[in-house]
Amino acid sequence: MKKPYLAVAVTLAVVIAALAVVRSVRASNPVADVPQGAGSWKVARGAFTRTLRTTGLVESVRFHNVAAPRLIGATAPGSNTLIITRLRPSGSRVAPGDLLVEFDRQNQLKAATDRRSEHRDLEEQIRKKRAEQEQARAKDDTELSVAASAVENARLEMKKNAYLGRIDQEKNEQRLEEAEAKQKQLIATFDLKRRAAEADVRILEIQRDRAYKAMKSAEDNATRMVVTSPIGGMVVLRMVWRPGQQVEIQEGEEARPGMPIMQVVDPDAMLVRVKVNQADVHLLQAGQPARISLDAYPELSFKGRVEHVAPVGAASMLTTRVRNFVATVSVQGSDPKLLPDLSAAVDVELERRDNVIVVPRDAVVLEDDVYKVRVLDGGSARSRTVTLGAMSDHEVIITSGVEPGVTLQRHVAQ
Repeated sequence: MKKPYLAVAVTLAVVIAALAVVRSVRASNPVADVPQGAGSWKVARGAFTRTLRTTGLVESVRFHNVAAPRLIGATAPGSNTLIITRLRPSGSRVAPGDLLVEFDRQNQLKAATDRRSEHRDLEEQIRKKRAEQEQARAKDDTELSVAASAVENARLEMKKNAYLGRIDQEKNEQRLEEAEAKQKQLIATFDLKRRAAEADVRILEIQRDRAYKAMKSAEDNATRMVVTSPIGGMVVLRMVWRPGQQVEIQEGEEARPGMPIMQVVDPDAMLVRVKVNQADVHLLQAGQPARISLDAYPELSFKGRVEHVAPVGAASMLTTRVRNFVATVSVQGSDPKLLPDLSAAVDVELERRDNVIVVPRDAVVLEDDVYKVRVLDGGSARSRTVTLGAMSDHEVIITSGVEPGVTLQRHVAQ
């Protein structure tokens, strides 16, 4: 029964002896109490910057949106569905006039050919109709001449009535009435024939004009289906929804009129549109430098410049009491990975001072309303009062109290 108690006593004695050895080592070597490496900071002069971080989306200053064309004129049922036959791949560079996308034009080209044939056929019908009418007019004019001559002969015969008997006089009068009635009837009949002929020609002309308009519409539609780039830049294909995923548009797919296909952007002129809350908007002004980083590509970084800060804010979606202001930051430089609609973080430089003593904020502590630092000297740390200047979220300027070359102990929160 005594062996367990004896083992516990021996163990306690060993632990107490070990603690005594550790205390003696620490007493003989005071540097062990001072954190080294990551727990210290060597004071040096450098640049101090105070920044404001905002987030937004990358946009292009110069761009051209490409959508499926809207067909004009009368189209056959189902012809509004456009099939992509040729498509410029995303990320490729294009120059003004290069092909971007082409849709299947067979239906429109066939319609244009059919309407052109119909237009030519109607032109021939109109010429034939007019020739027939000219021939009929010549025949009618001959009949009118004959009728006019008959009237003149009848009138000449009427001049003999003074020397003729009653019966012959009545015959001459009847001949004159018949000749005049026939002439009048022919004039009225030929006038109606002229109107009918003009109506027939007009109907053909209307059909011809309709065929011509349909032909031009089909030709214009075929031209619209070949889209070229008006500017130089880089192609960015639009995304479409597929079952369970979002993918880029591909050749062979169907597109509806007005459906977005791609965007041609100028990669040398990009900007980031950010939102700034009402508490920080007074810190921003045009001309401030900035540093831009992309969330999708952390290794990329670009210089920027604040170009514009909106003077009027928009209400937040959560509450009307909070206002957000829009600011635009231009991007200096370009990269194939810098594309529109990418999320970006923008660090706007609010203040910068060169050749000053800058230390981490965790190297300074506030004790009794006095800022102090712990200076490492000969293996021990001594407290020293300092005067601070400008301060950021991570760094602070020390205007007096320490000099370059000394090492400060960084305070770690317990």
